Amino acid sequence: MGHRKKSAPRRGSLTYLPKKRAKSIVARPNFWPKVEGDKAIPLGFVGYKAGMTRAFIVDDYPNSPFYGQEVCRAVTALDAPPLIACGLRAYVTNREGEKQSFTEVWAKKLPKDMKRKLTVPKKHDADALLKKIETNMDSISHLRLLMCTQPRLAAVPKKKPEVLEIELGGGTMKNRLEYAKKTLGNPIRISDVFSGGMVVDVLGVTKGKGFQGPVKRWGIKILPRKSRKTKRGVGAIGPWKPARMMYTVPRAGQMGFFKRTERNKKILKIGMDGKEITPKGGFTNYGTIKGDYAVLTGSIPGPAKRLIFIRYVKPKREPKAPKIVYMA
Repeated sequence: MGHRKKSAPRRGSLTYLPKKRAKSIVARPNFWPKVEGDKAIPLGFVGYKAGMTRAFIVDDYPNSPFYGQEVCRAVTALDAPPLIACGLRAYVTNREGEKQSFTEVWAKKLPKDMKRKLTVPKKHDADALLKKIETNMDSISHLRLLMCTQPRLAAVPKKKPEVLEIELGGGTMKNRLEYAKKTLGNPIRISDVFSGGMVVDVLGVTKGKGFQGPVKRWGIKILPRKSRKTKRGVGAIGPWKPARMMYTVPRAGQMGFFKRTERNKKILKIGMDGKEITPKGGFTNYGTIKGDYAVLTGSIPGPAKRLIFIRYVKPKREPKAPKIVYMA
Protein backbone atom coordinates (compact mmCIF):
# COMPACT_ATOMS: atom_id res chain seq x y z
CA MET A 1 0.00 0.00 0.00
CA GLY A 2 1.11 3.51 -0.76
CA HIS A 3 1.51 6.31 1.74
CA ARG A 4 -1.81 7.58 3.05
CA LYS A 5 -1.99 11.22 4.02
CA LYS A 6 -3.26 11.65 7.57
CA SER A 7 -3.53 15.43 7.73
CA ALA A 8 -4.91 18.32 5.68
CA PRO A 9 -4.72 22.09 5.90
CA ARG A 10 -7.43 23.72 7.93
CA ARG A 11 -10.30 25.21 5.93
CA GLY A 12 -11.64 28.61 6.87
CA SER A 13 -10.46 31.16 9.41
CA LEU A 14 -11.18 30.83 13.13
CA THR A 15 -10.57 34.54 13.67
CA TYR A 16 -14.20 35.58 13.92
CA LEU A 17 -15.58 32.75 16.04
CA PRO A 18 -18.27 32.44 17.26
CA LYS A 19 -20.04 33.07 13.96
CA LYS A 20 -23.33 34.29 15.34
CA ARG A 21 -25.81 36.93 14.29
CA ALA A 22 -25.17 40.55 15.26
CA LYS A 23 -27.22 41.89 18.16
CA SER A 24 -28.42 44.85 16.12
CA ILE A 25 -28.64 45.70 12.44
CA VAL A 26 -26.76 48.93 13.27
CA ALA A 27 -23.08 48.44 14.13
CA ARG A 28 -21.94 50.44 17.14
CA PRO A 29 -18.25 50.97 18.02
CA ASN A 30 -16.75 49.60 21.22
CA PHE A 31 -13.73 51.89 21.04
CA TRP A 32 -13.19 55.61 20.44
CA PRO A 33 -9.74 56.99 19.51
CA LYS A 34 -8.05 59.92 21.19
CA VAL A 35 -7.98 62.91 18.87
CA GLU A 36 -5.51 65.73 19.41
CA GLY A 37 -6.34 69.36 18.84
CA ASP A 38 -8.13 72.27 20.46
CA LYS A 39 -11.38 71.87 18.55
CA ALA A 40 -14.12 69.65 19.99
CA ILE A 41 -15.77 67.42 17.40
CA PRO A 42 -17.93 64.27 17.20
CA LEU A 43 -15.77 61.22 16.50
CA GLY A 44 -18.22 59.53 14.17
CA PHE A 45 -21.06 59.78 11.68
CA VAL A 46 -23.52 57.44 9.99
CA GLY A 47 -24.85 57.09 6.47
CA TYR A 48 -26.84 54.69 4.32
CA LYS A 49 -24.94 52.52 1.86
CA ALA A 50 -26.12 53.47 -1.64
CA GLY A 51 -23.89 51.23 -3.73
CA MET A 52 -20.59 50.91 -5.56
CA THR A 53 -19.25 52.62 -8.64
CA ARG A 54 -15.86 53.44 -10.13
CA ALA A 55 -13.69 56.53 -10.11
CA PHE A 56 -10.65 57.55 -12.12
CA ILE A 57 -8.29 59.34 -9.77
CA VAL A 58 -4.69 60.51 -9.77
CA ASP A 59 -2.71 58.10 -7.57
CA ASP A 60 -1.20 60.11 -4.71
CA TYR A 61 0.51 57.27 -2.82
CA PRO A 62 4.29 57.93 -3.08
CA ASN A 63 5.31 54.23 -2.94
CA SER A 64 2.88 53.19 -5.66
CA PRO A 65 4.27 52.25 -9.10
CA PHE A 66 1.44 54.35 -10.58
CA TYR A 67 2.23 57.48 -8.54
CA GLY A 68 1.02 60.60 -10.38
CA GLN A 69 -0.88 58.59 -12.99
CA GLU A 70 -4.61 58.11 -13.54
CA VAL A 71 -5.91 54.86 -12.06
CA CYS A 72 -9.36 53.30 -11.84
CA ARG A 73 -10.57 52.51 -8.34
CA ALA A 74 -13.71 50.85 -7.01
CA VAL A 75 -15.51 53.21 -4.62
CA THR A 76 -18.58 53.10 -2.40
CA ALA A 77 -21.12 55.91 -2.12
CA LEU A 78 -22.86 56.69 1.18
CA ASP A 79 -26.05 58.70 1.50
CA ALA A 80 -25.39 60.80 4.61
CA PRO A 81 -28.31 63.08 5.58
CA PRO A 82 -27.65 65.46 8.49
CA LEU A 83 -27.90 64.04 12.02
CA ILE A 84 -29.76 65.91 14.74
CA ALA A 85 -28.08 66.25 18.14
CA CYS A 86 -31.09 65.34 20.24
CA GLY A 87 -29.31 64.77 23.55
CA LEU A 88 -26.14 64.71 25.63
CA ARG A 89 -25.00 61.94 27.95
CA ALA A 90 -22.25 62.33 30.56
CA TYR A 91 -20.24 59.45 32.02
CA VAL A 92 -18.11 59.06 35.14
CA THR A 93 -15.52 56.40 35.97
CA ASN A 94 -15.77 54.42 39.22
CA ARG A 95 -13.00 52.79 41.28
CA GLU A 96 -12.97 49.70 39.06
CA GLY A 97 -12.44 51.88 35.99
CA GLU A 98 -15.87 51.19 34.52
CA LYS A 99 -17.97 53.91 32.90
CA GLN A 100 -21.29 54.75 34.51
CA SER A 101 -23.93 57.13 33.20
CA PHE A 102 -23.93 60.32 35.24
CA THR A 103 -26.91 62.07 33.64
CA GLU A 104 -28.41 62.80 30.26
CA VAL A 105 -29.91 65.95 28.75
CA TRP A 106 -32.47 66.04 25.94
CA ALA A 107 -33.01 68.91 23.54
CA LYS A 108 -36.07 71.09 24.07
CA LYS A 109 -37.27 70.58 20.49
CA LEU A 110 -37.06 67.08 19.09
CA PRO A 111 -38.01 65.81 15.61
CA LYS A 112 -41.58 64.53 15.23
CA ASP A 113 -40.37 61.09 14.19
CA MET A 114 -38.63 60.64 17.56
CA LYS A 115 -42.01 59.58 18.96
CA ARG A 116 -41.71 56.43 16.87
CA LYS A 117 -38.48 55.49 18.69
CA LEU A 118 -38.81 56.58 22.33
CA THR A 119 -40.63 58.86 24.75
CA VAL A 120 -38.74 61.66 26.48
CA PRO A 121 -39.87 62.42 30.06
CA LYS A 122 -42.25 65.39 30.21
CA LYS A 123 -40.73 66.78 33.41
CA HIS A 124 -37.30 67.40 31.97
CA ASP A 125 -35.36 70.53 32.88
CA ALA A 126 -32.53 70.69 30.34
CA ASP A 127 -30.96 73.88 31.75
CA ALA A 128 -30.73 72.46 35.27
CA LEU A 129 -29.15 69.23 34.01
CA LEU A 130 -26.59 71.15 31.96
CA LYS A 131 -25.65 73.13 35.08
CA LYS A 132 -25.34 69.84 36.98
CA ILE A 133 -22.84 68.59 34.39
CA GLU A 134 -20.94 71.89 34.48
CA THR A 135 -20.56 71.84 38.27
CA ASN A 136 -19.28 68.25 38.22
CA MET A 137 -16.82 68.59 35.34
CA ASP A 138 -13.92 67.28 37.46
CA SER A 139 -15.52 63.85 37.83
CA ILE A 140 -16.87 63.48 34.27
CA SER A 141 -14.68 61.34 32.02
CA HIS A 142 -16.72 61.11 28.79
CA LEU A 143 -19.26 63.26 26.97
CA ARG A 144 -21.32 61.70 24.21
CA LEU A 145 -23.92 63.19 21.91
CA LEU A 146 -27.17 61.32 21.30
CA MET A 147 -27.62 61.65 17.55
CA CYS A 148 -30.85 61.01 15.68
CA THR A 149 -30.92 59.92 12.02
CA GLN A 150 -33.31 61.35 9.43
CA PRO A 151 -34.30 58.43 7.16
CA ARG A 152 -36.96 60.53 5.41
CA LEU A 153 -34.15 62.52 3.74
CA ALA A 154 -32.57 59.35 2.32
CA ALA A 155 -33.84 56.91 -0.30
CA VAL A 156 -34.78 54.24 2.25
CA PRO A 157 -38.35 53.05 2.95
CA LYS A 158 -38.21 53.98 6.61
CA LYS A 159 -39.62 56.60 8.97
CA LYS A 160 -38.43 55.40 12.36
CA PRO A 161 -35.07 57.02 13.20
CA GLU A 162 -32.07 55.43 14.85
CA VAL A 163 -30.60 57.00 18.01
CA LEU A 164 -26.84 56.62 18.34
CA GLU A 165 -24.20 57.57 20.91
CA ILE A 166 -21.24 59.40 19.41
CA GLU A 167 -18.34 60.46 21.62
CA LEU A 168 -17.01 64.00 21.62
CA GLY A 169 -13.26 64.27 21.24
CA GLY A 170 -10.58 66.93 20.89
CA GLY A 171 -9.98 69.90 23.16
CA THR A 172 -10.68 69.93 26.87
CA MET A 173 -13.81 68.65 28.56
CA LYS A 174 -15.08 72.24 28.88
CA ASN A 175 -14.65 72.76 25.14
CA ARG A 176 -16.66 69.63 24.48
CA LEU A 177 -19.44 70.79 26.78
CA GLU A 178 -19.58 74.17 25.05
CA TYR A 179 -19.77 72.44 21.67
CA ALA A 180 -22.59 70.22 22.95
CA LYS A 181 -24.54 73.25 24.20
CA LYS A 182 -24.30 74.95 20.81
CA THR A 183 -25.29 71.90 18.78
CA LEU A 184 -28.02 70.51 21.05
CA GLY A 185 -31.20 70.33 18.99
CA ASN A 186 -29.44 71.38 15.75
CA PRO A 187 -28.47 69.33 12.68
CA ILE A 188 -24.86 68.26 12.09
CA ARG A 189 -23.66 67.56 8.55
CA ILE A 190 -21.02 65.07 7.54
CA SER A 191 -18.90 67.95 6.20
CA ASP A 192 -18.79 69.37 9.76
CA VAL A 193 -17.16 66.17 11.02
CA PHE A 194 -15.06 64.77 8.15
CA SER A 195 -13.32 66.13 5.05
CA GLY A 196 -11.99 64.72 1.81
CA GLY A 197 -8.69 62.86 2.11
CA MET A 198 -9.25 61.67 5.68
CA VAL A 199 -8.76 58.02 6.62
CA VAL A 200 -11.58 56.47 8.65
CA ASP A 201 -12.76 53.15 10.07
CA VAL A 202 -16.04 51.78 8.73
CA LEU A 203 -18.33 49.62 10.86
CA GLY A 204 -21.22 47.66 9.40
CA VAL A 205 -23.24 44.47 9.54
CA THR A 206 -22.55 42.13 6.63
CA LYS A 207 -25.15 40.58 4.32
CA GLY A 208 -27.12 37.83 6.04
CA LYS A 209 -27.04 34.47 4.25
CA GLY A 210 -28.98 32.40 6.78
CA PHE A 211 -28.20 28.80 7.82
CA GLN A 212 -25.54 27.33 5.52
CA GLY A 213 -23.59 24.10 5.32
CA PRO A 214 -19.85 23.65 5.95
CA VAL A 215 -18.90 23.79 2.24
CA LYS A 216 -20.23 27.32 1.78
CA ARG A 217 -19.60 28.44 5.36
CA TRP A 218 -16.04 27.18 5.78
CA GLY A 219 -14.85 26.35 2.25
CA ILE A 220 -14.14 22.63 2.81
CA LYS A 221 -13.70 20.30 -0.16
CA ILE A 222 -16.59 18.23 -1.48
CA LEU A 223 -15.92 14.53 -0.86
CA PRO A 224 -15.70 11.95 -3.70
CA ARG A 225 -18.83 10.60 -5.35
CA LYS A 226 -18.77 7.26 -3.49
CA SER A 227 -18.49 8.83 -0.02
CA ARG A 228 -20.72 7.35 2.66
CA LYS A 229 -23.69 9.35 4.01
CA THR A 230 -22.70 12.75 2.66
CA LYS A 231 -20.43 14.55 0.23
CA ARG A 232 -20.89 18.12 1.48
CA GLY A 233 -19.46 17.48 4.93
CA VAL A 234 -16.19 16.73 6.73
CA GLY A 235 -14.70 13.25 6.53
CA ALA A 236 -14.59 12.91 10.33
CA ILE A 237 -15.79 15.19 13.07
CA GLY A 238 -13.04 14.15 15.48
CA PRO A 239 -10.64 11.44 16.73
CA TRP A 240 -11.31 8.69 19.26
CA LYS A 241 -9.07 10.47 21.74
CA PRO A 242 -9.83 13.04 22.98
CA ALA A 243 -13.39 11.69 22.87
CA ARG A 244 -15.05 14.99 22.14
CA MET A 245 -15.69 17.22 19.16
CA MET A 246 -13.40 20.23 19.00
CA TYR A 247 -14.61 23.72 18.18
CA THR A 248 -12.31 23.86 15.16
CA VAL A 249 -14.35 21.30 13.18
CA PRO A 250 -16.27 22.99 10.35
CA ARG A 251 -19.99 22.64 10.98
CA ALA A 252 -23.18 24.11 9.55
CA GLY A 253 -24.64 27.25 11.07
CA GLN A 254 -25.30 30.95 10.66
CA MET A 255 -23.48 32.67 7.81
CA GLY A 256 -23.44 36.42 7.38
CA PHE A 257 -25.13 39.19 9.37
CA PHE A 258 -21.93 39.65 11.36
CA LYS A 259 -20.58 42.91 12.76
CA ARG A 260 -17.36 43.81 10.95
CA THR A 261 -14.90 46.72 10.99
CA GLU A 262 -13.05 47.80 7.84
CA ARG A 263 -10.02 49.85 8.79
CA ASN A 264 -8.29 52.73 6.99
CA LYS A 265 -10.80 53.61 4.30
CA LYS A 266 -9.99 56.86 2.55
CA ILE A 267 -12.68 59.47 1.95
CA LEU A 268 -12.30 60.60 -1.65
CA LYS A 269 -15.03 63.21 -1.70
CA ILE A 270 -17.77 64.78 0.42
CA GLY A 271 -20.52 66.82 -1.22
CA MET A 272 -23.98 68.25 -0.72
CA ASP A 273 -25.67 67.29 -4.02
CA GLY A 274 -25.93 63.53 -4.47
CA LYS A 275 -26.95 63.83 -8.11
CA GLU A 276 -23.29 64.57 -8.90
CA ILE A 277 -22.31 60.95 -8.27
CA THR A 278 -25.57 59.08 -8.86
CA PRO A 279 -25.35 57.01 -12.08
CA LYS A 280 -28.10 57.12 -14.70
CA GLY A 281 -31.09 55.20 -13.40
CA GLY A 282 -29.85 55.44 -9.81
CA PHE A 283 -27.89 52.98 -7.69
CA THR A 284 -29.08 49.37 -7.92
CA ASN A 285 -31.52 48.51 -5.09
CA TYR A 286 -31.21 52.03 -3.71
CA GLY A 287 -32.10 54.84 -6.10
CA THR A 288 -30.95 58.44 -6.15
CA ILE A 289 -28.93 60.20 -3.46
CA LYS A 290 -30.88 63.36 -2.67
CA GLY A 291 -28.54 65.40 -0.47
CA ASP A 292 -25.23 65.02 1.40
CA TYR A 293 -22.98 62.15 0.43
CA ALA A 294 -19.54 60.66 0.96
CA VAL A 295 -17.42 58.58 -1.42
CA LEU A 296 -15.02 56.06 0.14
CA THR A 297 -12.38 53.84 -1.43
CA GLY A 298 -13.02 50.12 -1.76
CA SER A 299 -15.97 48.09 -0.56
CA ILE A 300 -17.99 48.36 2.64
CA PRO A 301 -19.74 45.50 4.49
CA GLY A 302 -23.50 45.14 4.16
CA PRO A 303 -26.12 45.42 1.41
CA ALA A 304 -27.63 48.58 -0.02
CA LYS A 305 -29.76 50.70 2.39
CA ARG A 306 -27.86 49.43 5.45
CA LEU A 307 -26.74 52.02 8.00
CA ILE A 308 -22.95 52.33 8.07
CA PHE A 309 -20.96 53.85 10.94
CA ILE A 310 -17.88 55.95 10.12
CA ARG A 311 -15.37 56.48 12.94
CA TYR A 312 -12.35 58.71 13.37
CA VAL A 313 -8.82 57.34 13.08
CA LYS A 314 -5.84 58.94 14.75
CA PRO A 315 -4.21 60.67 11.74
CA LYS A 316 -0.68 59.63 10.78
CA ARG A 317 -0.28 62.45 8.27
CA GLU A 318 -2.15 65.47 6.98
CA PRO A 319 -5.29 64.47 5.03
CA LYS A 320 -5.12 65.25 1.34
CA ALA A 321 -7.89 64.37 -1.08
CA PRO A 322 -6.71 62.89 -4.40
CA LYS A 323 -7.77 64.49 -7.66
CA ILE A 324 -10.85 62.80 -9.14
CA VAL A 325 -10.73 62.87 -12.94
CA TYR A 326 -13.99 61.05 -13.67
CA MET A 327 -16.63 59.09 -11.78
CA ALA A 328 -19.30 56.81 -13.27
